[in-house]
Amino acid sequence: MERLALKLLAIREHARRELARKLAARGFAEADIDAALDRLAAEGSIDEARLAEHYVAERMGKGFGPLRIRGELREKGLEDDLVERALEPLRDEWPACLADVHDRRFGAEPPVDHAEYGRRARFLEQRGFPTDSIRRVLRWPD
Repeated sequence: MERLALKLLAIREHARRELARKLAARGFAEADIDAALDRLAAEGSIDEARLAEHYVAERMGKGFGPLRIRGELREKGLEDDLVERALEPLRDEWPACLADVHDRRFGAEPPVDHAEYGRRARFLEQRGFPTDSIRRVLRWPD
């Protein structure tokens, strides 16, 4: 079982809860899973802080916002404080990321009407950016 867990970790980083779920789905006993994951964590093979940092950087690079990334990391089973520590250093970079995502998708011109404004706002919300930041980027013409 430990070999399988290492194999999964070699493919990509996993949270402890993710690994436990995958191993349980393959029929291993919960006590055995916990013991194996404890050993892997002790030797540094499972490092949820490292996972969170890499995941945030990767997803930000693909144009996803902090709200979506936060939700995805929570789904993986990471604790809220760990997620917040991974997101915090990039706090000042989110507006530039949002503007870049918007400009790549829609160009630098502001929306021409309410329908276009709504379409852009929905797209950016689905990407995980906060509403107030979206409003600043879309800058409705006066």
